[in-house]
Amino acid sequence: METIGKFEHKSHHVVLIPYPAQGHVSPMLKLAKLLYSTGFHVTFVNTEYNHARLLNSRGPSALDGLPGFRFCTIPDGLPPSPNIDATQDIPSLCNSTSKNCLEPFSELLAKIMASDESPPISCIISDGAMSFTLDAAERFGIPEVLFWTTSACGFLGYTQFDNLMKRGIIPPKDESYLTNGYLDTILEFISGMNDIKLRDLPSFLRTTDPNDLMLNFIKRETSRASMASAIIINTFHELESQVLNSLSSFLPPIYSIGPLNLISIKPTTDEILKSIGSNLWKEETDCIDWLNSKKPRSVVLVNFGSITVMSSDQMKEFAWGLANSEIPFLWVIRPDLVIGESAMLPPEFASATKERGKLSSWCPQEQVLQHEAIGGFLTHSGWNSTLEAICGGVPILSWPFFAEQQTNCRYSCVEWGIGMEIDNDVKREKVEMLVKEMMEGEKGKEMKMKVMEWKKKAEEAVLGPNGSSYINFQKLIKSI
Repeated sequence: METIGKFEHKSHHVVLIPYPAQGHVSPMLKLAKLLYSTGFHVTFVNTEYNHARLLNSRGPSALDGLPGFRFCTIPDGLPPSPNIDATQDIPSLCNSTSKNCLEPFSELLAKIMASDESPPISCIISDGAMSFTLDAAERFGIPEVLFWTTSACGFLGYTQFDNLMKRGIIPPKDESYLTNGYLDTILEFISGMNDIKLRDLPSFLRTTDPNDLMLNFIKRETSRASMASAIIINTFHELESQVLNSLSSFLPPIYSIGPLNLISIKPTTDEILKSIGSNLWKEETDCIDWLNSKKPRSVVLVNFGSITVMSSDQMKEFAWGLANSEIPFLWVIRPDLVIGESAMLPPEFASATKERGKLSSWCPQEQVLQHEAIGGFLTHSGWNSTLEAICGGVPILSWPFFAEQQTNCRYSCVEWGIGMEIDNDVKREKVEMLVKEMMEGEKGKEMKMKVMEWKKKAEEAVLGPNGSSYINFQKLIKSI
């Protein structure tokens, strides 16, 4: 894809701070590299825990940076974890960052500003779920841009939590409401969303407790979005135009600049920059060699992301559904995928699939989805995974787990026509049927055609001089 043009911004310094989870760190680092390649001085702020995980997965010199691109850390406020390779508990992390990170971040900003090693800070770009940074920005008189790493439809869903609470729609009175059709309530008052149901909005609203931590965390973070100078979303206008128009009607200027993974870093940029990675687990690259031996569009990739967990029974149902489909598969199984125990598959599964199945603990997913052997993707519908599927022209089977994955699933299946959903109550017969349909059936062919259309539009969006995301990226640079 076209590279973003080079600007002379050596005197401009951007501090970027992601929410400390895999799906947030990756797009923020992509943005940091793009800004650096256009001439900005960059400081990238990880939590100490994630900094250690990155060094563990990528090597002791992986975060040395290079001139004008450096890494700093702040504590996340949580007690030390006994397992360096585990995903942190999201509610605990949200609670801790919002309460404990303002002062360490402010101290870091003060230290940077007192140093003569870099230009003055021009702007802070913070994850939308780290709004404590707005208080630090105000304290030091620095403009701040929020980067919501969700889809635009997911973000719009989050912004409705306050409205839904004021209308008395959430939280419901008791648990029975969550199973008696209540979640099928159609919400006709959300501008920019058509025939959206309560079940299609981010899952944090599925609580009966008005004091629920995540419900109130999201309500607070989205209400503070209006304090930012601007908002960045990793999407492209053509994909989510209605939703983006709705968000633009009540929020600061919104720059849709995605898909970030389609925007190339300038070839002259230091090779070290390209080698700086964001995966918190060690990547197993032998899966690429395995894919090279497979026929085009013959393999289904199975990956439920960095946070999704399941029961051992659910895992077995997925396993036997894949085995019985007789479709070749590459299955990424994190060590912590199964709740409360190690992710073990029955020995009979290994013998039944040894000729056509490949297991991996983590893979370079973006690269895998670009491989011609991949014909379908069984996914949790995280936003990075959804975008990478679109960019690879790969249809999806969606098993959303939490947060805005339910919203992404609904848009993928209904609005964009690129996916089908697997019910939360996983049954091997259904998995087998849907995998076959995606890879060999008529519905699969329709989905493939639609996703190829969206892939073309995504590629056009990042191309200069007229692509919507290209233009928005130029505007963002000028505003900084």
